[in-house]
Amino acid sequence: MSPTALTIDRSSSPARLAYGEAFNAASWYVDRHVAEGRGGKVAIEQAGEQASKTVTYAELAEGVGQAGHALLGLGLAPGDRLLMVVKDCPEFFFFFWGAIKAGIVPVPVSYLMRARDLGFIIADSGCRAVVYSPEFAGEVVPALAGARTGARGLVLEAEGGVLDDVAAARPALDAAPARPDDIAFWLYSSGTTGRPKGVPHRHRDMPATCEHYAVGVLGLGEDDRCYSAAKLFFAYGLGNAMTFPLWVGGTAILDERRPTPATTFETIETLRPTAYFGVPTLYAAQLQTLDQVRDQAPAAGGRVGAGGGERVAGSSGERAPDLGSLRLCVSAGEALPPDLFRRWKAATGLQILDGIGSTEALHIFISNAPGDVKPGSTGRVVPGYEARIVGEDGVEAGPGEAGQLEIRGDSTTPGYRNRPELEGRTIVDGWLRTGDQYVRDAEGWFHYQGRADDMIKVGGIWCSPFDIEARLMEHPAVLEAAVVGRENDHGLVKPEAHVVLTEPLRETVGAEPAADALTAELVAHCQEGLPRYMYPRWIRFVAELPKTATGKIQRFRLRA
Repeated sequence: MSPTALTIDRSSSPARLAYGEAFNAASWYVDRHVAEGRGGKVAIEQAGEQASKTVTYAELAEGVGQAGHALLGLGLAPGDRLLMVVKDCPEFFFFFWGAIKAGIVPVPVSYLMRARDLGFIIADSGCRAVVYSPEFAGEVVPALAGARTGARGLVLEAEGGVLDDVAAARPALDAAPARPDDIAFWLYSSGTTGRPKGVPHRHRDMPATCEHYAVGVLGLGEDDRCYSAAKLFFAYGLGNAMTFPLWVGGTAILDERRPTPATTFETIETLRPTAYFGVPTLYAAQLQTLDQVRDQAPAAGGRVGAGGGERVAGSSGERAPDLGSLRLCVSAGEALPPDLFRRWKAATGLQILDGIGSTEALHIFISNAPGDVKPGSTGRVVPGYEARIVGEDGVEAGPGEAGQLEIRGDSTTPGYRNRPELEGRTIVDGWLRTGDQYVRDAEGWFHYQGRADDMIKVGGIWCSPFDIEARLMEHPAVLEAAVVGRENDHGLVKPEAHVVLTEPLRETVGAEPAADALTAELVAHCQEGLPRYMYPRWIRFVAELPKTATGKIQRFRLRA
């Protein structure tokens, strides 16, 4: 085995990855493809207004080398951190892999953050520079000024921006020496309960997620075209839209626009991905669009936008999107309600493969699989990972017993940035405490109960907010729901539901206010389908739910 080699043995499950003494991930994910004859193949396609823009593997390798040289020429050195506030575009690939190849540590963060939070991350990360898309200057520039760390701003523009330095740089760049266990990049957690946390990852972490999940579970290969509505700046999107397609020599489809039913359906129709990665909120909104088209064309009946590419014209000229290129639909970020699974399959003929991952684990470690799906379940353990459920007494729970999910695998972070007290509570003896409550059934399927701090004790019995939310979402009037505990006049905790409707409420239904009528209907709906103690005592109709940039509901804000 050469010092830079990586060998993969797929004769067993999970596949075995064996590294040489040195391994710089950029060489494997970028340079390897040119060496293996894929230089002329399209690595990246851009959707939306940039739909004609493509980048081949040879052009990717050149762009990565130029970006790495430009960063070194601007004074960054191996080990320095480079914060990235960059939209989903080829430059994200160039600077992420260019930094890694040069020995610099890229740190992608959400471009939806405000200056205050960006300033915190600039200071917390100790980054030497921030590379950013020009449309985010309104937050990045004041964040840099407020942080007062001396970090340099590098705007992705020509004529005075960092793209001038890239254009002038040499494309050939030798990979900086690195070992498999060296830190390659950082991410920041989405912060469901407070300030984001810096999460370092090693060179070996990305191959583990790609081989165990992308190949081992999804079966991705060189012919696949991966499109992720979830963006590159967090772990789920980083895998879906970058490391997965580059691992197998496939094609990444990028869309810098905010994902909506209109933009995602347009991208699927025009660029024909084979694998689509979304989140439950977006699947719900897409279904709402499909339902509207179906209602406008009642004579057509059956599925709309099905895997076979059927087209249905509505009375207003609208038609169902052609989803015929898709063979895989994946969901993560929040648990997928079983009714969403059933409705999506009925409407499109496609199953949604629900799974759970985390920033700390880099991607999905429990998942449903093609042809092996249990609606309402998160799935079974991805080969290459271990999972256990631990009760409040610290003892591993048996089948049917609830507790906190802990996982272990080759992609989990070695620790946190500047958070030793959190690290000691979260990573114990190699086990990562996820903070999620789960039940595992006798067949090994894992069933989500909610975040540990979101569980509600009603009448002395723990109940899962997810079960109540899933029941509410079975009602045709409900688009989204979030349930928290609230004290009543007697100081007893009962469920409170915050509900986003599919259509605005009318003022009245007969002589009764519409809100009161629908509240009574939803309460009765829950009482019919849940144990009686679990029904929501209050229902609040809201325009939207508070969420992180990754789509996770921030229930702590609803409890405030």
